[in-house]
Amino acid sequence: SADDEWNLQQERMYKMHRGHESMHVEMILIFLCTLVVAQVVLVQWRQRHGRSYNLATLLQMWVVPLYFTIKLYWWRFLSMWGMFSVITSYILFRATRKPLSGRTPRLVYKWFLLIYKLSYAFGVVGYLAIMFTMCGFNLIFKIKARDSMDFGIVSLFYGLYYGIMGRDFAEICSDYMASTIGFYSVSGMPTRSLADDICAVCGQRIIVELDEEGLIENTYQLSCNHVFHEFCIRVWCIVGKKQTCPYCKEKVDLKRMISNPWERTHFLYGQILDWLRYLVAWQPVVIGVVQGINYSLGLE
Repeated sequence: SADDEWNLQQERMYKMHRGHESMHVEMILIFLCTLVVAQVVLVQWRQRHGRSYNLATLLQMWVVPLYFTIKLYWWRFLSMWGMFSVITSYILFRATRKPLSGRTPRLVYKWFLLIYKLSYAFGVVGYLAIMFTMCGFNLIFKIKARDSMDFGIVSLFYGLYYGIMGRDFAEICSDYMASTIGFYSVSGMPTRSLADDICAVCGQRIIVELDEEGLIENTYQLSCNHVFHEFCIRVWCIVGKKQTCPYCKEKVDLKRMISNPWERTHFLYGQILDWLRYLVAWQPVVIGVVQGINYSLGLE
């Protein structure tokens, strides 16, 4: 039976590793030491050379899942990865053109905001499906536990992965576009002076006054008294991972920007995505280094 076969495999594994306790302890110590050293190196790299760290992490995020999907024949993920890559490459191409078209910033921010909202929705649905299965509610609707759990895991994976990718690409595009417009510089002073009726994020004119209710969108003023389109500044902070004014770089009070308590979960979701970037991008590299050390020492 299947249970007997599983028990037989476990017994074979125990016999294979019997008497190797000291070697296993040594392998665990090597893994922990390598993990600590790698974490210190990555933190120092991010603090000293943040731009190169973000680019390397983004490349890892893009390549590592692609390798496993091709190796394991996950064609559904590969097709979605291909569509996302093609559209995002076109958006990135538009964002890096000089001179920058006046319609490009809105197009870029709308695309990455759509990706962010879809990833958030998939993440929530996947998490609820997993909790739904663990609590046994799938039996009420006569859904197999394996099918329900698989759906939850896949949805959660899609949401988290594309959420991380979308935010990283949005940050790169935001830097390029803002630097091209001239009101923002990553390291230095702006090359243009900001007028009162111009949005520093998109470079377009602000039509709606602060005390007026706009038909399409409203106008928002930061604590530094600089005025922006509400859509632009919200995407700049939430999706583009910026926490400073696009012009004077003064700290933005994110809690003041979002008054709805339900929308504050977006900040927590963004922090979770930033934490998962390390697990997806650098954890396979660290494990590969550990395996290489163990192999060179004759432990594997």
